Amino acid sequence: MSVSQTVRTVDWLGACRRAAAAIRAQLEAPQTSSERLAETGTIGGGGDRTLVLDAAAEDAVFAELDRLHADGLDFVAVSEERGEIPFGAEPDEPHVRVVIDPIDGSLNAKRGLPHHALSIAVADGPTMADVAFGYVFDFGPGEEWSAWRGEGACLDGEPLRERPMERRSADGRLEMLAVESADPRHLHRAGDMADVARRLRVLGAIAVSLCQVAAGRVDGMASLWRCRAVDAAAAQLIVREAGGLVAFPAFDDPLGAPLDLEPHSPVIAALSESALAQLSVVPVPLAPR
Repeated sequence: MSVSQTVRTVDWLGACRRAAAAIRAQLEAPQTSSERLAETGTIGGGGDRTLVLDAAAEDAVFAELDRLHADGLDFVAVSEERGEIPFGAEPDEPHVRVVIDPIDGSLNAKRGLPHHALSIAVADGPTMADVAFGYVFDFGPGEEWSAWRGEGACLDGEPLRERPMERRSADGRLEMLAVESADPRHLHRAGDMADVARRLRVLGAIAVSLCQVAAGRVDGMASLWRCRAVDAAAAQLIVREAGGLVAFPAFDDPLGAPLDLEPHSPVIAALSESALAQLSVVPVPLAPR
């Protein structure tokens, strides 16, 4: 059985929903501010300080992965906190990749701000183009986004049947653009968007911002710095399956960004080729390939 066929034999949606339910229960348990801010004292695979809530959320996801492996599935997990973990798969051979951010927007979560999400992508190859299934659960509004490659995207289990419509102001600029940057030193680049967009919105979670493009709530999205696969892998498929466009400008192939833990490229998303082209020329430093 090929890797692509193997991906299709698994109830990924069910596994993701169980993980999301477990994480949601953890997040909704009464917590003091100090409990939300608590750190484990370790540095995650992505290079950030690991919060207790991140570790607990990751445990919920890995409990589902352990069950899948016990049922005979071999794969490699790429996780925000634990790094790359082989579950019986040989890294130098074709294998299923499961790319996980237990809580995208964990700073929002620990401060009690709404948008923070579980993001899980399942791929049958090494790049963004190879993502076959994407799942994002935004714990703030309680919205579930999902997509299978070639089958369209869903919001709360219902297909997004209408292609999202791009809106522009009277002067031709995008009406609303979502931007993401965790570091205020990068925010000066938002000024370069003035000729592209009339209004900016910063939600604080790359996966959630991309999903807003899928629903046509914003007219595009751009990260102001290089993002990691764990932040974008699932949501970029959801955008594309909803009818939008996504690119990682550091690569000649727009979807050539690898599914690893390194921050290789910004991510941009739009609802038209012209808007994607406008966003792709905004100057953002790129990592060497």
